[in-house]
Amino acid sequence: MGTIPLLPLYKEASISILIILSAIYLISAGFLLWYVISIRYVICKDYLVIKGGPFKSKIPYQNITKVSLTTESLTGYRISSSDKGIELFYESARHGSIKILPKNKRVFVSELRKRCPNAQIQGFE
Repeated sequence: MGTIPLLPLYKEASISILIILSAIYLISAGFLLWYVISIRYVICKDYLVIKGGPFKSKIPYQNITKVSLTTESLTGYRISSSDKGIELFYESARHGSIKILPKNKRVFVSELRKRCPNAQIQGFE
């Protein structure tokens, strides 16, 4: 399906080029699928771990300054269709914050309240 726009090129390409293009497409699709289905939020004793494919963020609880709802469709590690995500602001963030979409936001925020007593937690009443 992702190779349909390339069909005009296939008519003139050799078999080796077709194999290379197909391999690149399959590897890229496999990587994206691995990334999307492996997203996890792990609450450890002293820090929060966010994993997605080969990427991993380790956020110490004492660095989290604010937790709030976000309505952006691109929520950092996951694309949200219509659900609201959570934005975590912390001291060592590259862009000031990270947006996440845990399956059970109430439980997740409840755990953050326990572990981040100094953080401002907004919009979760």
